Amino acid sequence: MYKIIFTLALALTSFMGLRAQEFQGMAVYEAKTSTSDFKARMEGNKNMTPDMQKMIEERMKSMFEKTFTLNFDKSASIYKEEEKLDAPGQNAVGARMMMSMTGGGGTFYKNVKEKTYTVDKEFMGKEFLVKDSLPNLKWKMEGETRIIGGYNCFKATAIRAASKTDFRNFTPKKEETTTTAKPKEDVKKTNLFEELDMPKETLITAWYTPEIPVNQGPENYWGLPGLILEVNDGKTVILCSKVVLNPKVKMEIKASNKGKIISQKDFDETVLKKMEEFREMGRGRNGGAGFRIGG
Repeated sequence: MYKIIFTLALALTSFMGLRAQEFQGMAVYEAKTSTSDFKARMEGNKNMTPDMQKMIEERMKSMFEKTFTLNFDKSASIYKEEEKLDAPGQNAVGARMMMSMTGGGGTFYKNVKEKTYTVDKEFMGKEFLVKDSLPNLKWKMEGETRIIGGYNCFKATAIRAASKTDFRNFTPKKEETTTTAKPKEDVKKTNLFEELDMPKETLITAWYTPEIPVNQGPENYWGLPGLILEVNDGKTVILCSKVVLNPKVKMEIKASNKGKIISQKDFDETVLKKMEEFREMGRGRNGGAGFRIGG
């Protein structure tokens, strides 16, 4: 109890300090999505050579291990992935498409005062400007505490619906077990999307610090009495590795204005429609001749 009272008192002192100046901060986050399920399926695929497996693992690493920078003030923030050079021979269009479906690409601007967000995304060669209201997560304050980067952090949890257009939420379907094994030629082949499952909802675990009393966090996470330093949704962990308060060089924090303005719902429907087109294309190619997870 003494520790909590001391931390809150320190947070109040910090808050008074923020009001006394034009406050701005910068935080670096490392995002990593577990790919163990996919790797297990690849290892069980006898048709995949070691070189193919290595190539796919390297591409998955580039898609599911990213570094982001969050620039924030008392009311708004910009969350952006650090730019990387495309790997030699990598399909640029496909890479940008997967980037937009794995949390990367574009500039994510959120205004916690107005409870809105704006993010510019490129999808299938078209630029979109997604503008919508911030998700209203019903955080449950837990009693656990821990230290992250020298800051006292408190735990909070929430349940939210899983995004059907975020590739990080997909998991390989479990193979059906039967008493009698079917001959290999009788097993129906499917394309990539038909081999994946999507959960209906996910449990979000966040760690926030009242010592940095801003209502901010990575991606579209917000709504806690302190900067969110870590978020875990069961598959993806976003962990803050560096915080700089009141940097010497200030950054202009404003929303992007490029792209066709669209709501999140309409953008998701556009992506899902294109995914369905790919699904049908895969069915037309002898049951899916593209990249498969298992064999």
